[in-house]
Amino acid sequence: MSTTLTPLTTADAETLVAAARRAAQAAGVAVSVTVLDAGGHLLAFLRDDSAVLISGETSTRKAYTALQLGAPTADLVDLVKPDGPFHTLATALDRPLLFIAGGVPIHRDGKLVGAIGLGGGAPEQDHSFATAALTELAQ
Repeated sequence: MSTTLTPLTTADAETLVAAARRAAQAAGVAVSVTVLDAGGHLLAFLRDDSAVLISGETSTRKAYTALQLGAPTADLVDLVKPDGPFHTLATALDRPLLFIAGGVPIHRDGKLVGAIGLGGGAPEQDHSFATAALTELAQ
């Protein structure tokens, strides 16, 4: 008996973007938010008018990294430090990986269905905005 997996939808992505943005606005932080589906394709993107320009790129790279490695980027930072077991991973691949907190994978029924990435705040803030968005999506 197989279970049908419900993929991440555009409506889900819009919910995530809105929730992340509300969390960031409550903290007074202008951000960019990226939501990717399980294949790494863009489902939603938003950059606040006053967010630093590079936040668009960092939010996308954080989401992509969380998706590809199936883990929050906050959990991966120590692994790519010079003495970490994966210290060359950040530059070994020709992929847009970014090991800064703010990217979080999205799971549904135990399966990876996408990822969200935030850029614009301090790394810990970006991570908290992403997790707040996931909490709202789960409701």
